[in-house]
Amino acid sequence: MGAYDSWTGRTERVADEIRLTPALAMLATLDDTETRLDNGAALPPMWHWLYFLPRAPQSKIGPDGHASRGEFMPPVTLPRRMFAGARLRFPHPLLIGKPAERIGTIGAIAEKQGQTGPLVFVTVRYEFRQDGRVCVEEEQDIVYRGEGGRTPAPAVAPLPPAPEGAWTRLVTPDPVLLFRYSALTFNGHRIHYDRTYATEVEGYPGLVVHGPLTATLLIELVRRHAKRPVAGFSFRAKAPLFDLAPFRVQGVSAGGKVELEAIGPDGKPSMSATAELE
Repeated sequence: MGAYDSWTGRTERVADEIRLTPALAMLATLDDTETRLDNGAALPPMWHWLYFLPRAPQSKIGPDGHASRGEFMPPVTLPRRMFAGARLRFPHPLLIGKPAERIGTIGAIAEKQGQTGPLVFVTVRYEFRQDGRVCVEEEQDIVYRGEGGRTPAPAVAPLPPAPEGAWTRLVTPDPVLLFRYSALTFNGHRIHYDRTYATEVEGYPGLVVHGPLTATLLIELVRRHAKRPVAGFSFRAKAPLFDLAPFRVQGVSAGGKVELEAIGPDGKPSMSATAELE
């Protein structure tokens, strides 16, 4: 039996209201002055991350800024945590101004040996329900690893030309953007706002751009440019992004799908994603 077998199948239920204020704050954070939202409107896809936030007391926060493990998430002893990717379906939109419920289940826990040491992969499944129906289905991949060595800063080079016909946006990450997104999602992970901790303790060259923020920027391209709703979305992180140089998000539409990438300042993909359209 593995060390964390008893956590597989563990569930939690969290109730919340899809309030208007966090959605309006998200519009401001994304520099979106065109979208109009009000009570009764559909919440844009992926914005459910603004709700059902962790509420761990300050006394139960670990040294990295995350809540101490061992309640819903398994008590993995490896110190570093990463949001590696997710797969989502959107059967119905969540509506702003109405209560909703999130049901989480620990789906699988796998211990593996990587090139830099032991790894623990935790798959978490979520259902977001409103008015008795499932509105969002999400399966997250969380990876824990050891301390490891320092992460070098990416070489900055001219970004390669975007594919012909691609939707693009150049993003300049800065501490204010990262702090605002951390605040909106009540994410205390210090790598996103505490430069001393990020560089001296976890060995990064700068503040780390949230993986969910990058994924949101990718799906925002689809929301702003496609003429069809998003039915499904999946993304996979490939390399971290930092507040050291601009990066580009881009998407190419082909039939009922949009292939998306975040291109780092070194010209290499840092995240890949696919959106399926209705």
